[in-house]
Parts: sequence; C-alpha cells; structure tokens
Amino acid sequence: MNGNVCKVCGYISITGNAPDKCPVCGAPKTAFEEKENAVLTPKDAGNKTELEKKHVPVIKVIKKCDLMSGGCTDVHARIGEAQHPMQADHFIGHIDFYIDNRFIARIHLTPEKCNPAGALHLKTGAGKLTVIEFCNLHGAWINEVEL
Repeated sequence: MNGNVCKVCGYISITGNAPDKCPVCGAPKTAFEEKENAVLTPKDAGNKTELEKKHVPVIKVIKKCDLMSGGCTDVHARIGEAQHPMQADHFIGHIDFYIDNRFIARIHLTPEKCNPAGALHLKTGAGKLTVIEFCNLHGAWINEVEL
C-alpha cells in the first residue's frame, strides 16, 4: 500500500495526500515523501507467513467500557498472532491508530520494557479503525476493522 511518509517521525498518511502539517510531529508538508509499499499487508490473509504472523496487528474491539462517564469503545491492538519480539535489536517502535483514514493517536513503545500492544478508549463506536505498527527491521504493517 502506498502512503505519504513523514521523513521526521515516520507517520504515514493513508488519505492519498500529504497533510499540510504532520499530526504527530508538526513537520511541514515538504517533509513528506510518497512511497510505494509504505505499509505492508499479507500476500494471502488466510495463509500468513511466519513473518506476517508476527507483524500484522490483531485488533479487538470492546463496545462497552465504564471507565469514562457515558461509556466508551475500547480498542486493543496486539502486534502479531504470534507475539512480536521486543528486544534492543528488533522491536515495535510505535503503533498508530486512525478512524476513517484520519490519524487519531500514536503509542510509543520501548524495547525490553513494553509488550508489543496498545489500547485506546474511544468516544466513537462507528467508522473504520486502522492500526499501523512500525517494526524497526521489517517496516510498517496494517490491519483494519469496522467499529
């Protein structure tokens, strides 16, 4: 999948255009470059390779949460069906979340201190949720679900 990638922080715009300003680091539009295969997907979703099983985000949506008044929708993203390593030389650096192709949040992960996973409490329970993770060795991988 092609994308416009921020050369400063690695944010990937999946709208088809580079934003005027990076929503993660604030870099200007000139800091973006369009890249082919900026985001990777499994070649056959029903028959993933071992590499794909460790990189494609697994998304779990929980429609009811009582943490916030009025409730919220929880989203859990685990990196890989088979857990991805979190070692000094091979790790997931961050997980980005989007609703309807618009960036909403980034979770930074520290190797050897964090598990390759993240969660959000959303105000909305509708739309297409996209999760993109960044592996320092194997690049960015994507998965999507309807909320």
